[in-house]
Amino acid sequence: MKFARLGTPGAEIPVLVEGDRYLDLRPLTSDVNGDFLAGDVAARVAAARDAGELPELPDAAGMRIGAPIARPSAVICIGMNYAAHAAESGSEPPTIPIIFLKTPNTVVGPNDTVTIPRGSEKTDWEVELGIVIGARAAYLDSPDEAMAHVAGFVAANDVSERDFQMAVSGGQWSKGKIAFGFNPTGPWLVTPDEVDHRALGLRSFVNGEPRQDSNTSDMIFPVEQIVHHLSQYVTLEPGDLILTGTPQGVALSGKYPYLAPGDVVEIEIDGLGRQRQEFVAWEAQK
Repeated sequence: MKFARLGTPGAEIPVLVEGDRYLDLRPLTSDVNGDFLAGDVAARVAAARDAGELPELPDAAGMRIGAPIARPSAVICIGMNYAAHAAESGSEPPTIPIIFLKTPNTVVGPNDTVTIPRGSEKTDWEVELGIVIGARAAYLDSPDEAMAHVAGFVAANDVSERDFQMAVSGGQWSKGKIAFGFNPTGPWLVTPDEVDHRALGLRSFVNGEPRQDSNTSDMIFPVEQIVHHLSQYVTLEPGDLILTGTPQGVALSGKYPYLAPGDVVEIEIDGLGRQRQEFVAWEAQK
């Protein structure tokens, strides 16, 4: 199944996407949030659809696409999870997952405009597979238990400011990751039965020119290991978002310029959709 949220920011309508049809999920839930995703969400939605309880949403194709999940309680990220990206960053591949955090207000719609932070000279793009949690996970005994706690997958752009991340970090990365809107997500949340998360092509483009082109099979730490590892340190709640790292081909490599106002970034992941953001300069609020 594919879930999406359509409408203006803060007033998105949850929908089930079936081809070119958008079925209104409001008879079941007010939003695509943790309460909705907990348990066997696919069975509940299928039953309601088959019973004719989900009306088609009129004019859906013309509506803004929001992030496919409501604001999560946590956004947890894995760094350096592709060996070639670690190399282009000047680092050895990690032997245990590197973890950093983004704030929930980084999560925005897949096609929303992104503001380059004030003073930024090194804003960068990162296409990433995102994991959405569907059942509380704490101290899992093995990676084999992980998928029972996953509601689905999303495409995400882990936008980063490299100078904030590294030069003025104080030893951690989050300063370069937490500007508002630095996590365009979607367009869809896709349930695990719809995609093979172990072999998804993921790509990025800047102003139409290819940048990243890799596959989730190249991850150092796969999805199951990531969820298991995180559960040893944090209780993952339904609706939480985990970003799993980015492959090589970012501006940090030195091969490409950093983003400037007017640049357009597009990312895509097989089966999870495509997103597009225009980057604009920061302006003081009036």
